[in-house]
Amino acid sequence: MIVVPGISSTGAVPDAKEAIPPPLPEYVPEAAGRFSPGSAHVDEIRSYGDGNVNDTFLVTSASARFILQRINTRVFRRPHLVMRNMRILTEHVADRLRTAPLAGRRWEMTRIIPSREGEDHWIDPAGSFWRAISFIDNARSYDTVDDPVRAEEVGFALGFFHSLLSDLPAETLGDTLEGFHVTPLYLRRYEEIAAGRHFLRDSGAEYCARFIRARRDDASVLEDCLARGVLRLRTIHGDPKANNVLIDPDTGRAVSIIDLDTVKPGLVHYDIGDCLRSCCNPTGEDIENIEEVRFDLGLAGSVLRGYFDRARDFLTASDRELIYDAVRLITFELGLRFFTDYLEGNVYFKVKYPEHNLVRAIVQFRLAESIEARERELRALVRDLS
Repeated sequence: MIVVPGISSTGAVPDAKEAIPPPLPEYVPEAAGRFSPGSAHVDEIRSYGDGNVNDTFLVTSASARFILQRINTRVFRRPHLVMRNMRILTEHVADRLRTAPLAGRRWEMTRIIPSREGEDHWIDPAGSFWRAISFIDNARSYDTVDDPVRAEEVGFALGFFHSLLSDLPAETLGDTLEGFHVTPLYLRRYEEIAAGRHFLRDSGAEYCARFIRARRDDASVLEDCLARGVLRLRTIHGDPKANNVLIDPDTGRAVSIIDLDTVKPGLVHYDIGDCLRSCCNPTGEDIENIEEVRFDLGLAGSVLRGYFDRARDFLTASDRELIYDAVRLITFELGLRFFTDYLEGNVYFKVKYPEHNLVRAIVQFRLAESIEARERELRALVRDLS
């Protein structure tokens, strides 16, 4: 049994409902007013979503609803580049959809809302970076995927997104997060932080350290392929987990993929792997019992079916061959990042209790073990569906 400080012997985590919501940051009302269309009065501002990095609010005025965000500049150190990438991407997608609209179904992309001064951002007196984007009505996200229809729609959304960007050269975009999704760099950082530390035997931290040690030599599999020319850089989303796909609750169909801050040049395998990782863990990242974590092959088949429906011609034979490695690696990578952040004192990901990132890391490593146990079946799925 893995013992985690503050976690019960069944693996149950503290009740997040006990947490008191923090007050709105000081400049939220002024920021909302800066982006409110025309002279519309802001009627309501409330925290929105459960993102791990930025602070997000839903603003309602007499004429519109929109998303207001305070960008975490400790993570996104060049927020102007984030906005530039977003402009390039959304304009490219808008052009593609005008010339070749998606027949028979709805598809929308978020738009940048300019400030009253005509800028794509506003910096408050304390130096915080704010931006506003359009709100997509009659659409919602899901933290977990529990049925094959929704899984196929999430796969479709990523496949369609990749196909829309297949003619947008990666070099057009700036690198908003240098080193993001370069697993060997995360491993190097972890080893620097963990050097000289000793973890209690049979503890959650000892399990994580042992798991990483056993797989450290596999961390460069995708980067090695890039260096050899087997893979190439393309425009990627960077964070296409299940809850970044919006679903129309009336039709059950995907209508958008959101959270474009991590759009950058990269390997599409990290996108495909992350989509599978998040969709095929029905218990989710924050669960009551870590012993229940598993990779669902049925959901994986649905995600891949939806993805290949739009991206079949986008991938090479080498791309397809490395999809298993991608889903295993991105799961390992995320667990590695969670565990490193736990050791550093929870400085990157938002947490609800001190051991939150440790529990998240254990969940990802358990999921990676389940993926490894299903390697043959997952490789066969890719072959059959692509």
